[in-house]
Amino acid sequence: MSSIGWVVLSAIGYWLSGVQYPRSQHGTVTQRIQGTEVAITYNRPVARGRELFGSLVPWGRRWHPGADSATTIAFSKDVTIDGHALAAGRYTLWTIPEAPPKPWTVIFNKGVGVWHTNYPGETQDALRITVAPETGPHMETLTYYFPLVDADSAMLKLQWGTVIVPMKIKVTE
Repeated sequence: MSSIGWVVLSAIGYWLSGVQYPRSQHGTVTQRIQGTEVAITYNRPVARGRELFGSLVPWGRRWHPGADSATTIAFSKDVTIDGHALAAGRYTLWTIPEAPPKPWTVIFNKGVGVWHTNYPGETQDALRITVAPETGPHMETLTYYFPLVDADSAMLKLQWGTVIVPMKIKVTE
């Protein structure tokens, strides 16, 4: 068989296999802060022209900032988040978005390995903080990033659409 025949057969085999990839692609972000590893693992929903907050994501209701399996954040050592202590470990992230100018609630929950719609419950909450959201340029795909890293702290930002949720992570040792 010619090489063109193999290419055609391979393409047909791939097409028939039904392999499909999710629209919300997997992402990871890691940052070292003074010997402390911070790792975020999440699936990245895309806005695709939709109205996000107050519509797709209702105000005043718990929302998981990600898609598919719940977003996790892990700390190799104890930290503070906006001045509140959080023990080393792995957590799922949840929020309660509020209409401006109200602050949002950000929840670090000990229930891991769950789907993004299955909140493990308040009894599993390790920390709840209130955060004043900011406004910025449109971000089409949900993103977590560290725009500022210092010797013992870093600013973590969650951004989707024009909404930015900043959280200061500080190493405690």
